[in-house]
Amino acid sequence: MPEALPDDVVTAAQSGDAGAFSRIYAALAPGVHGYLKVRGLEDHEGAAQEVFLTVFSRIGTVHGGFQGLRTFTFSVAHARYVDDVRRRARSPHLAGYDPDTDVRAVDSAETTVLESLGSTGIGQQLRQLKPDQQEVLLLRVVADLSLEQVAEIMGRSTGSIKQLQRRALLKLKSIVEREEALV
Repeated sequence: MPEALPDDVVTAAQSGDAGAFSRIYAALAPGVHGYLKVRGLEDHEGAAQEVFLTVFSRIGTVHGGFQGLRTFTFSVAHARYVDDVRRRARSPHLAGYDPDTDVRAVDSAETTVLESLGSTGIGQQLRQLKPDQQEVLLLRVVADLSLEQVAEIMGRSTGSIKQLQRRALLKLKSIVEREEALV
């Protein structure tokens, strides 16, 4: 669970205290990086930096102390994700380099490990869920946001988020049980 900061840290950041900005970044950055990486952004690190540039430039408008700042931060992260999806949808598909047809190349150790992780485990199981189910679980578990915060980010009621989370967890449970039965 990420470190919760006292509300006076947000107030200090709003007054321009550089140390407060550092503490806020240290508390929120791991969750933002994780959220953007799991959502599949090609440049999740760059997107995370954009999130914090936006958050810090608009910190004076944040209300609700640290919890309000967390909600605002993940709202910005979600917007960056949506922007990336829209950008990719508008971009033409470029035929890129195909390593399978190039006999001169050998996969790096990093590529081999990342490919093996991507084809097993929770990432593959999450991809079997509907996009809104994936979103609610990522915001609740990876970002550690409350039901109310997730509802605000996703533009839904708290009750619908509860229901969506319940259905997502039941679906994930059935996927795991099905996979265990096959083993």
